[in-house]
Amino acid sequence: MWLALAIFIVTLTLVIWQPKGLGIGWSALGGALVALLVGVVQWSDILVVWNIVWDATFTFVALIIISLILDEAGFFSWAALHVARSCNGRGHLLFPLVVMLGAVIAALFANDGAALILTPIVIAILARLDFSHTAIFAFIIATGLVADTTSLPLVISNLVNIVTVNYFDIGFSRYAAVMIPVNFISLTVTLAVLWGMFGRQIPKHYPVSELALPRSAIKDQWVFAAVFPLLVLLLTAYFVSAPVGVPVSFITGGAALMLMVVAGRWWQGGRNAKISVGSAFRQAPWQIVLFSIGMYLIVYGLGNQGLTAYGVQALHWLAKQGDFVATIGTGLLTAVVASIMNNMPSTLLSALAIEQAQLSGVTEQLMIYASVIGNDLGPKLTPIGSLATLLWLHVLSGKGYQVSWGQYMKIGLVLTPPILLASLVALYVWLPWLGL
Repeated sequence: MWLALAIFIVTLTLVIWQPKGLGIGWSALGGALVALLVGVVQWSDILVVWNIVWDATFTFVALIIISLILDEAGFFSWAALHVARSCNGRGHLLFPLVVMLGAVIAALFANDGAALILTPIVIAILARLDFSHTAIFAFIIATGLVADTTSLPLVISNLVNIVTVNYFDIGFSRYAAVMIPVNFISLTVTLAVLWGMFGRQIPKHYPVSELALPRSAIKDQWVFAAVFPLLVLLLTAYFVSAPVGVPVSFITGGAALMLMVVAGRWWQGGRNAKISVGSAFRQAPWQIVLFSIGMYLIVYGLGNQGLTAYGVQALHWLAKQGDFVATIGTGLLTAVVASIMNNMPSTLLSALAIEQAQLSGVTEQLMIYASVIGNDLGPKLTPIGSLATLLWLHVLSGKGYQVSWGQYMKIGLVLTPPILLASLVALYVWLPWLGL
């Protein structure tokens, strides 16, 4: 197990460091190759891991393509300007509405899309309003935090959700029925803790006259006109297709293809296209495909070498303490593991441990959903908890806003625990009442 652990640590270090010319995918694949050569994992494990990750990975890629096209078309800027103008210059109303906008984007376009796309837009709008650096910083932290703390409601809201749902064969409707109320509690507490920390830094008033009209942000009327019908169709398809077992990536990929057709004016041979579909396709996180198979293979081997057994022992002990302790304990344990080793590897380890623990009934269900909450929210404790956070910090640096790891952890360790605990308690109360 020590050899497997060493391979994992070196690989994760390269993923975080991201040496020039070596993407996260190639780093993970390199580590997986070493694990194969030294016998930590077997060649037959590749197919096992691929069956676990392929649907989640391609769903994520499709969602990012959709997000990039909508961003290029001006949809998110339009939404942000609408929110800013609707507040009539009241800064204390703007702050919670921006947070709620982030929650909606996270639910529909995944946490990564919310953090990476909304944050630069909010920065640009606030800079135009001449907000102070401290006020802009408050909004930056808010958009980054809410992207993860409200990525619970739908299967597509987080890569963690998709992997877990597929592993335990949970339907789209069932997942939504459990997690939408929990997500509402998470959003409520997120608003409360953010306001408690940053409320005094938000200006009471701002000049609405400095804001552009929302319609001026729209760069492609065809894409804009297609957005809301496409979202309705997409969500309907998720719920309708779930009982017959259609992979989520097929539905999401189909929606991405439809949007690419509209944006690229393919029926006109590309004439009159306002945005580059090819650019959005190339900017999609294809390295995530390589990262998923590589890192998950390493973690699968780490689990086989004994780490999963420790997780099983911990889960058995928690289960013996009653459902409340099992729920809170599982969520906190997975949150800590995710914050240390990144939430994607942690998700697979959580799933393997829960399956091998061979629990049943409500206790097992509570642990499954608690692991989702822990792996969704836990990464906010440290900068290395998720790739989205690392990319978000990189985007901020490019915009001139430096957030050190120490500064990030001080904020994360204060804001995250109450949101995590409230969400876990909500799960404990709600799931048994909902029934199996």
